[in-house]
Amino acid sequence: MSRLDSMLRRLGAQRDGLNWAAAQVEGQPGDALDIGLGNGRTYDHLREVMAGRRVLVIDRVLQCHPSCVPPEGDFLQGEADAVLAGLAGAGIRLAHYDLGFGVEEQDIAEAARMSPLIAAVMAPGGIVVSGQPLVGFTRLAGPEGIPEGRYLFYLVEA
Repeated sequence: MSRLDSMLRRLGAQRDGLNWAAAQVEGQPGDALDIGLGNGRTYDHLREVMAGRRVLVIDRVLQCHPSCVPPEGDFLQGEADAVLAGLAGAGIRLAHYDLGFGVEEQDIAEAARMSPLIAAVMAPGGIVVSGQPLVGFTRLAGPEGIPEGRYLFYLVEA
């Protein structure tokens, strides 16, 4: 499979997974969190599918597309671990984890290290959508049509 085809599959899985997760938490209180703003595509999608909720964003720098700049109070600039520690107890209903170095072993280790910090900001019953394996959460099957391991879905236990 070409890298282009792989990217298209990943983006499709991400969109379908976020749509599925948003439907799972519909009607439950709590905001959304995008860990890793990047170009802002995921944030833009989350603010659409999570309309009426605040969508917080964490990233080191604000360098997204101009149409995807979050409101000043919703962009939490800094290192993700420090920002997450400051958000502990926030009761986040849906989180998307999208940090990585592009080196599988490093990405897996970083996701494992970040997992307890993510758990601490989540509401019981919340859902975490991730491109990397997380630890300490209950794995969910997620929506049909997403290849196993392409995107991962987790339930936050009470």
